[in-house]
Amino acid sequence: MAVRAVRGAVQLDRDEAGHMDEQVGALLTAVMGRNSLSADDLISIWFTATPDLHSDFPAAAARKLGIVDVPLICAQELDIQGALPRVVRVLAHIESDRPRSEINHVYLGAAAALRKDIAQ
Repeated sequence: MAVRAVRGAVQLDRDEAGHMDEQVGALLTAVMGRNSLSADDLISIWFTATPDLHSDFPAAAARKLGIVDVPLICAQELDIQGALPRVVRVLAHIESDRPRSEINHVYLGAAAALRKDIAQ
């Protein structure tokens, strides 16, 4: 079984903890579903959030989904002028038999603009 990385992002409408839980939960659910993953396939997950998000840790949404024994970490995204605001990004390290070319990266809603080369 190979170690692979899956990327994803979502833009929040507002900086509220409940909204973050909902949107990050939807992102993680989509990443897991589109790659046929279970929590046992996860090695670790990195979350980044743009500097305008303060209401909660994105990793809290993962814990609420039942991802409880996987190492998670949150960091702040670079504050680049003109960057898309209120964005949470995910980098999940997984175990998978899928070739790298068959990994499905997930960019939901307006965050699809971040990766037009792989837009869903």
